[in-house]
Order: sequence, then C-alpha cells, then structure tokens
Amino acid sequence: MKNNLLCFVFLLASATAFAQFGVKAGLNYNSNGELRFEDVANAGQNIVEDSGDEKIGYHFGAYYDINFSRLYLRPEIVYTKTKSEYGSSDYDMSKIDVPVLVGLNVVGPLSIFGGPSFQYILDNDLENVTISDVENEITVGFNFGAAVKFGNIGLDVRYERGFTENEAEILNSNNVRIGTLDSRPSQIIFSLSVRL
Repeated sequence: MKNNLLCFVFLLASATAFAQFGVKAGLNYNSNGELRFEDVANAGQNIVEDSGDEKIGYHFGAYYDINFSRLYLRPEIVYTKTKSEYGSSDYDMSKIDVPVLVGLNVVGPLSIFGGPSFQYILDNDLENVTISDVENEITVGFNFGAAVKFGNIGLDVRYERGFTENEAEILNSNNVRIGTLDSRPSQIIFSLSVRL
C-alpha cells in the first residue's frame, strides 16, 4: 500500500513538472435549440416553431495543460454567457463549462484537440416571457478545434455542441406550460489564452 501511494505521488509530481497553468477569455458566436409554442386546446400540437438567431456571448476562465511529448491533456473551467434571439426576445443563459480536452501538437505552434465538456447551468432567462429553470442543471457536450501558440500566448477556435436535450418550459400567466425551449448550445468559440 505504501509503495502504491509513493508511485502515485511520483506520477503526480512528474505530471505537474510538465504542466502549464493559464487564464483565457474570448467571444462565442452561438445559438440555442428550437423554441416551440403549443396549442394547448388541440392536444399540444406545435403552432409556432422558431430555431432562433445567433448572437455574440463571452467567456473567461482558467486552464491547466499537462504535456506528454506530442500529446497533451487540458482541463479547463470557464464561465460562459450565451445569447440567442427568438423574434424580438433575447434568451440569455449563464453556465460553468468544464471541458476536458485531449490535444495533439501537429507541427510547430499548431495543435488540434477535442473532448467532452461538462456544463452546469447557472441561470436562463427569455426576455418578456416567463420561463422555468432548465430540466437538467448538469449536461454534457463536446468540443473540438485547433490552436496556435506563440510563446505564452495562445489562440484557439473550437466548435461546441450540447449532447443532452435540456428543455425549459415557457409558462403563461397562470404558470401553465404553453411551450418549450431547447437550451442546448451550438457555438463557435474564439479564445485568447495567456500562460502564467
């Protein structure tokens, strides 16, 4: 048991020796899923469907790179604010994202990466409309993209898509469901990172 503990500490210390910590921030060009109003009098048939328009949001957070020759592991923790527009109403959502990315250094400063992203929904709001909290506070998505590094500065672009369907209910003045909004993100993310 003592030998196993020593081996674990040695591996952790070795990985930390090749690790790099930094901060990141950037912009998201995103949309969420489809908004559907229902005809309650006719067995819930959809009478209005709107896939929404993309808007610009933002994010900031921190990352931790662990390098293994050409491969690297990059867990991140990021606060993200997304926006979409449905008709004349903006849908705002704030969340904590925790992507766990595996990357490959391709050539020179260029790398490619991908991996799951765990999301914790903090808040959602549809302007001028009463909306419930999302069905699931914790969801899973996927990120993939490419990055370039110039010394301590990094630039990356990635695509994120939520896997888990996660709806919020649209409510009338009597708090009766009259529709749903799929809150899954679909976004292109541009980030600037600085290694500390």
